[in-house]
Amino acid sequence: MRKDPGRPIRILLVDDHPVVRSGIRAMLLGRPDFELVGEAATGEQGVAEARRLRPAVVLMDLRLGAGMHGSEAARRITASGAGAPRVLVLTTFDGDSDILAAIEAGAIGYLLKDAPPERLYAAIRSAAAGDSALAPSVASRLLGRLRAPAATLTGRELEVLALVAEGLSNRRIGKRLFLSETTIKTHLVHIYAKLEVDSRTAAVAAATRRGLIRPS
Repeated sequence: MRKDPGRPIRILLVDDHPVVRSGIRAMLLGRPDFELVGEAATGEQGVAEARRLRPAVVLMDLRLGAGMHGSEAARRITASGAGAPRVLVLTTFDGDSDILAAIEAGAIGYLLKDAPPERLYAAIRSAAAGDSALAPSVASRLLGRLRAPAATLTGRELEVLALVAEGLSNRRIGKRLFLSETTIKTHLVHIYAKLEVDSRTAAVAAATRRGLIRPS
């Protein structure tokens, strides 16, 4: 649902931390141009509430506990086509794997939680209007990848590699990302080829050196 002229921007907040939701709720409360129409603590709830409430903008965290990842929730929310809510990521994570996975999933913006309130408000307005809203550090990372595209890992490959770095097995990664174990193995084959390595450990080490994932 797009914002109607003269009406508040309808917002759905998806974050698994009650304290964070409370803080954002307080920031939005009383602002005539915003209306917080719902909240969700998991990716699954976020998808369901987005379908039910049809907000203009979904403020989406990425790491949402053991359930659906925020990027997958964003993918499902934006997949409904014309009239789908705009997803604005609001998170503490600024690694390449998080950024690319979210953008490839259809998120229109990516903002960090340490952003000042006025930047958040501006990002919400931009998202509702269909314009991208990226934190400066995020925009810089994306620009850097465009300037050096050789052997670039996709957002999904970076997401898989980040979970490998956390020590998850292929089966657990598949469950986390809602993918088959065979698909995870295929992603790993592509990752090894691009990084010119032959093992999970070497892939994690190479990606960490290049700044693609955070050190565990």
